Amino acid sequence: MEFRKNDLVTLEIEDCGIDGEGIGKADGFTVFVKDAVIGDTVTAKIIKAKKNYGYGRLMEVLKPSPYRVEPKCEFARQCGGCQLQALSYDQQLVFKTNKVKGHLERIGGFTDIPMEPIIGMDELFHYRNKAQFPVGRNKKGKIVTGFYAGRTHNIIENRDCALGVAENKEVLDRVIAHMEKYGIEPYNEATGKGLVRHVLIRYGYFTKEVMVCLILNGNKIPKEEQLVKSLCEIPGMTSITINVNKKHSNVILGEEIRLLWGQEYITDRIGDISYQISPLSFYQVNPMQTQKLYAKALEYADLHGQETVWDLYCGIGTISLFLAQKAKFVRGVEIVPAAIENAKENAKLNGLENTEFFVGKAEEVLPREYKKNGVYADVIVVDPPRKGCDETLLETMVEMNPERIVYVSCDSATLARDLKYLCERGYELRKVCPVDQFGMTVHVETVVLLSQQKPDDTIEIDLDLDELDATSAELKATYQEIKDYVLKEFGLKVSNLYISQVKRKCGIEVGENYNLPKTENPKVPQCPKEKEDAIKAALKYFAMI
Repeated sequence: MEFRKNDLVTLEIEDCGIDGEGIGKADGFTVFVKDAVIGDTVTAKIIKAKKNYGYGRLMEVLKPSPYRVEPKCEFARQCGGCQLQALSYDQQLVFKTNKVKGHLERIGGFTDIPMEPIIGMDELFHYRNKAQFPVGRNKKGKIVTGFYAGRTHNIIENRDCALGVAENKEVLDRVIAHMEKYGIEPYNEATGKGLVRHVLIRYGYFTKEVMVCLILNGNKIPKEEQLVKSLCEIPGMTSITINVNKKHSNVILGEEIRLLWGQEYITDRIGDISYQISPLSFYQVNPMQTQKLYAKALEYADLHGQETVWDLYCGIGTISLFLAQKAKFVRGVEIVPAAIENAKENAKLNGLENTEFFVGKAEEVLPREYKKNGVYADVIVVDPPRKGCDETLLETMVEMNPERIVYVSCDSATLARDLKYLCERGYELRKVCPVDQFGMTVHVETVVLLSQQKPDDTIEIDLDLDELDATSAELKATYQEIKDYVLKEFGLKVSNLYISQVKRKCGIEVGENYNLPKTENPKVPQCPKEKEDAIKAALKYFAMI
């Protein structure tokens, strides 16, 4: 049977897609239905039809699933930010576990995945310590704030989000009242006119400190003193700032911050570490779960006080400082200069002197520091954005050959892709632990432990060095010629260090001072087996062995 747009179908929801949508079939035709739950029997209207599948709008739940619950928020379907609010929490955890496992299997090609049980949440609502509320006018001309409906810029009015803290509503009520009293216009995306674009609110979960940042299409807001006086009546108010964003785009924050009252940051804690958080800082939005997430990362890092650690995409040093409590030395990399300044201040705040922070792209800083300055790592911790790691970065990580890699991911699809790359080049997937940072949504964090693969067998080779003409052999090919051959024949890049290591193994003399480390008691990276075999092939080609 052929289905077309606007057809009504009855479906038994048998599965769940990666975005939380229910999946059912009508005469072999697969339909994805937002807001449907596994186990539901529903009526859906086809809104888009392809040859073998389509998308439907939930019209009626004919028979509710045993996993269906009543959403706490009356705007859940309209807003779309809480894709799983109608699904019982235990089944949310099952969904997220299967999402991670499915990506590792389909994209990464992994089998027998060493999954640990997902770490769930204790507090399912009011856990977010940050919210950004757009401000506009509704069709009746009333100033409203809330959240954009899914895939639109239509504001669903809601000042008391079920995931946010109670202080949000108090702040929004006072800001909107101030705008109405003094005739201050909200920003209009269509015209580029109007002043108030967004209200950003941050909350210190442990310190109870409150930050308000007004994102303006201008440099100041009328009657600032009166607004400050009103906001300061809210308990815990610590920081009131203005962020200037005059660009005609959908980017929320501009670069200029102006302090109206208090200090430019609030302070909060994760475990024993305190952090100063500015309006522009990246900081995990669920502090209780973040403590569990970082504890798991620290467990996987297995630090004993002698390790040198690199923390890539370090932000304001959240993970770096957690690691610095147990490591000998931690180096962090982040592209945002302000975040690195925050990281340095946070290190001072916590009295941690065994840290160093670099501004720049991780895929540029790590190769530079490794190849030019000879830095190494016993452990690398990486917590990239959703797009995952650049391949140049992954390549350098493999060359550095740390004993362990701890990968913290907010997107299990790109995680699976990157793990496949690393595990094809000498690493083994040892542990995988999902962590639910974002209850009621489809998002899930994952912590992964990779360790060096240990060869099952070793081959002992006896070489009679007296029979080798080492001097003449050394002259048969230059290091560059060997590199070029390995790249051409095997598609691998090898360093002078690796070539010299393989030469020594094969009894070929190298310069006495060649590639000496620059630091005392160094851990010199060892050539991976794949590259060692390629270099040996090159040495044979040039008749050096």
